[in-house]
Amino acid sequence: MHLNEKTKDSSVVYDGKIFKIKKDTVILEDNSEAVREYVIHHGGVCILPVTENNEILMVKQYRYPLAEATLEVPAGKLNSADEDHLEAGKRELLEETGASASSIEYLGEIYPIPAYTTEKIHMYMARNLTFTEQNLDSDEFLDVVKLPFDEALRMVMDGTIKDSKTMIVIMKAWLLLNK
Repeated sequence: MHLNEKTKDSSVVYDGKIFKIKKDTVILEDNSEAVREYVIHHGGVCILPVTENNEILMVKQYRYPLAEATLEVPAGKLNSADEDHLEAGKRELLEETGASASSIEYLGEIYPIPAYTTEKIHMYMARNLTFTEQNLDSDEFLDVVKLPFDEALRMVMDGTIKDSKTMIVIMKAWLLLNK
């Protein structure tokens, strides 16, 4: 069949807390074989909090693999493959920013790196925010940053914001709000 590969053999190379790595031998459409190495990941969620003053809340946190602090929308991984992503988004919003929202709109899902991971990220926009206290995980340290929506969009366009989920959710929400 065209544009399809059939698994001949599969093995788990690494099984960790957040993801596992598999190595498969596949049969291609011309009956030749190839090796596919990829990451199995439960997926994640990101949520763009928008204030009544058209500002957005973002988080600045250190990302060890990049050895730098990045500016991102609140986000997190799903705790299991069947965890409800809306509930996970509400949890991450509250944990990271101390905010809850009475209006949450689903903006779809993205495949951040389809060449080598099964991860899907569900995107939300949250409005009508109320605030309490942050409730960060024990190994989580971050700063909450409030920016005018237009400034965040400018930062996406000039390359200051580099995180793909953040770029996409900001652009998608901006387009929806400015039809």
